[in-house]
Amino acid sequence: AQQPGAPLSDQEYHQFFKFLQNTIQASTACHLRELYGCKNSLVQRLDEYENHGVIPPGPICSELPENSFFHNFCTFSLYRCIMKKYFLKV
Repeated sequence: AQQPGAPLSDQEYHQFFKFLQNTIQASTACHLRELYGCKNSLVQRLDEYENHGVIPPGPICSELPENSFFHNFCTFSLYRCIMKKYFLKV
């Protein structure tokens, strides 16, 4: 373990900024979703990209104890945005 207050190693910095960049990108995608809705073509392209070219039809199953399923992928994506659980998968 590194000593408290010591700078991150090169590898640790790489991981730190990789996560930070991914979080910023996910937050930006959520902002677009909130502004334009799920019917927007850019938002739909992002959803397709996340799902290997196809937006899955509903219902979307989830391992979340508080929400076992969502009516569609859009609802699931909005939940992730609101809860800031950007990398939650189904």
